[in-house]
Amino acid sequence: MGAARTGTRGRRAVPWVVLGLWLAALVLAGPFAGKFSDIQQNRSVDYLPDSADSTRVARVQDELPGGQTTDLVLVYHRDGGLTAADREKADAQVAEIGTAYRLTGTPKAVPSRDGTTLMYPVSSTGPGQDDKARDAFVDGVRDLANGGAGLSVQVGGPGALNTDMGKVFGSIDGTLLYATLGVVTALLILIYRSPFLWLVPLAVAGVAAGMAMAAAYGLHEAFGVTVTGQSGGVMTVLVLGAGTDYALLLISRYREELGRHERPYEAMRAALRGCGPAIIASSGTVAAGLLCLLAADLNSSRGMGPVGMVGVLAALAAMITLLPALLVLLGRRAFWPLIPAFGSEPKTRRSLFAAMGSSATRRPILVLAAGAVLLGALALGTLNLPGTLKQEDSFTRRPESIAAAQTLARAYPGRSSQPITVIAPTTRADAVLAKARSTDGVAQATTGRTGSGWTEISVYATAAPESKGETRTIEALRAGLDDTYGSYVGGPSAQQLDLTDSQARDRDVVVPLVLAAVFVILVGLLRSLIAPLMLLVAVVAVWGAALGIGGLVFGPVLGFAGTDSGLGLLSFVFLVALGVDYGIFLMHRMREESVAGAEPETAALTALRTTGGVIASAGVVLAATFAVLGTLPLVPLAELGFVIAVGVLLDTFLVRTYLVTTASVLLKRRVWWPGRLSRAPEPGRVERQPERV
Repeated sequence: MGAARTGTRGRRAVPWVVLGLWLAALVLAGPFAGKFSDIQQNRSVDYLPDSADSTRVARVQDELPGGQTTDLVLVYHRDGGLTAADREKADAQVAEIGTAYRLTGTPKAVPSRDGTTLMYPVSSTGPGQDDKARDAFVDGVRDLANGGAGLSVQVGGPGALNTDMGKVFGSIDGTLLYATLGVVTALLILIYRSPFLWLVPLAVAGVAAGMAMAAAYGLHEAFGVTVTGQSGGVMTVLVLGAGTDYALLLISRYREELGRHERPYEAMRAALRGCGPAIIASSGTVAAGLLCLLAADLNSSRGMGPVGMVGVLAALAAMITLLPALLVLLGRRAFWPLIPAFGSEPKTRRSLFAAMGSSATRRPILVLAAGAVLLGALALGTLNLPGTLKQEDSFTRRPESIAAAQTLARAYPGRSSQPITVIAPTTRADAVLAKARSTDGVAQATTGRTGSGWTEISVYATAAPESKGETRTIEALRAGLDDTYGSYVGGPSAQQLDLTDSQARDRDVVVPLVLAAVFVILVGLLRSLIAPLMLLVAVVAVWGAALGIGGLVFGPVLGFAGTDSGLGLLSFVFLVALGVDYGIFLMHRMREESVAGAEPETAALTALRTTGGVIASAGVVLAATFAVLGTLPLVPLAELGFVIAVGVLLDTFLVRTYLVTTASVLLKRRVWWPGRLSRAPEPGRVERQPERV
C-alpha cells in the first residue's frame, strides 16, 4: 500500500516538475527572444551568397573611405511645370540637408526634359552599416525636404527603399503574431466548443514561439545563421500552425482515453503512446525537409532551413511535454461543459469522412482519374503566373520610395535614376570607365570613391531600373569588364538579378534533396516503397495545382505585378513537408488496420473515418495561419501564404480524402510492397487489435 501511494504521489509530481522546467526555460530564454527582431537582415545583399558579383561590390564599398554609402534621390515635381520659386526652394532645401548631414560631394540638380521634375542624387557615408542611423538619416532628409502649394517632394533611392522595407519588416513580428493568434483562437473555440479548453493549446503555442525565437537568436549568434523578416514571419506561422495541429491530435486522443481511464495521468500516458509516434514522425518530416535548405546558395533560403526547423521542434517539444502536463493538472474540467466521464463510450454517428470515403470507393478509377485531371488542369494556371517581381512592386501599399521611383520613371524615360555600381582595381579605373561609357545601354558613368586598391564607378543606364533593357546593360557590363579588367558589377538592380539566378540554382539542388529525405523517412515509417511514392506524387501534384491557382489569382484578382523568384522553391519545401504530414496520419492508421488483418478497402475506409475529422480541423487551422501572411503589406509573403494555404486545403479535402484513399483501394495489398503486408495473411493467424491514432 505504501509503495502504491508513493508511486501515485510520484506520478502526480511529474506534471508539476515539467511545468517548473518550462517556466525556468522561459525565464532564461525570454531576454534572447526579445532580441530576435534586432538580428533580422533585410537588405537584398544580405540574401545573396558571398560569391555573387553584387555581394562582392557591397563588401568592397564597406571598405572604401567612409564605409557603406546611403544613396538617396530627392524628387521635386509639379504637374504643370516647375516655377523659378520651386527651383529656389529645392536648392535651398538641398543646401540645408548638406549642412545638416555629412554628404559625399555636392548634390547637383538634374532637370527633366519636360520641366516638371528636378532630381537631386544625395549620398552619405555617415550612417555606415547601422540601420538605425540610416533610418534616422532618411527620416531627417524627409523632414527637411517638403513641398506644398502644388509642389510635391519625394525621397527615394536605395537608402530610402531599405528604410521603407525595414519599417515594414519591423512591423511584421507583432502584427503577424497577433493576427495568427486571433485566427487560431477563433478556430479552436469553434472546434472545442469550450470557453476554456482553447486557451491551453494557445498558451502552449505562445510559449513555443518564444522558445523558437530564442533558439533562432542563438543560431545566429553561434553559427552566423542569416535571419530575415521573411524567415522570422514563416517561423511564427509554423510554430502556431504546426503546434496547434499537434495539439488537436493529442487532445482528441486524450479525450477518448479519459473514457477508458479513471485518472487523467494514465489517460494522458495512453494518449501519448497512441499518437506520439505519428506526431514525432510528422515533425521529423517537416524538420528534415527544412534542413534541406542548408544546401541552398542563397543566404536567406539557407537561413530559413534551421530557423524553420527550430520552430517546428519547439512546437513539438511544447506539445508533447508542456501541453500534457497542463491538461493533467487541469483534469477533466478542462473540457467543460462537454466533460468526458470515465466509462463512457464516444457517441457513434455517421462520419462525414466515412460517407466521402464510401462514395469514393464505389467508382475508384473514375474518382482517381477525375481528381488527376482536375489537379492537372489547375496546374496549367502556372502558365499565367506574372513575371519576376520587381522591388517597386513588392509592396501592397506604396511607400514614398516607390512613389519617387515611379515619378522618376515618368519624368526621365531615357535615363535610370538608380546607379549600377562598378568596382574596379584603381590601376585600371580609367580603362574601366572608358569601357563602361562605350557599353550599349549606358547613359552616363562617373568615378567616385577610391581606397584599399579599388575605385567606385557609378553607371546610369538608359533603361528604367529592373527593366529588361537595364538587365541587358548589366549583363553587357559584366561580360565586358569581369574577366578582362578584374571588375565587379553590382548595385540594387544587379542584386535582384543575382537573387533570381541563385534561386534558380537552388531549385535544381534543393528539390531533389527534399524528395529524397521525405521518401527515406516515409519508407522507415510505413515499411513500404509504394505507399511513400504514392504520397510524394500526391503532394507534388498539390504543389503544382496550388501554384496554378496562384497564377489565376495573383495578377487578375489581386493585382500583383509579378511573382517572387523564391516562391517556387519555398512553397515546394513547405507543401511537401507539411502535406506529407497528413498522409502520415492517414497511412499510419491504415497500416495498423492492415496489421490487424483488415481487408485493404476496409483498412482504407476505417483510417479515413477515424482520422478524417481531426486532420480536417488541423488542415483548416494550418491553412488559416498561413493565410494570415496574405494580410501583410509585402507581396512575396502574401504570395507564399496564399499558395501554402490553398495547397493545404487541397491536400486535406481532395487529395488525402479521395485520391490517396481510392489509390490505396485500387492497389490493395500492393500498396505495402515489398513488406510482409503486401502478401496475403497466413490462414488461422490471429492479429492484434490496432491502436487508434
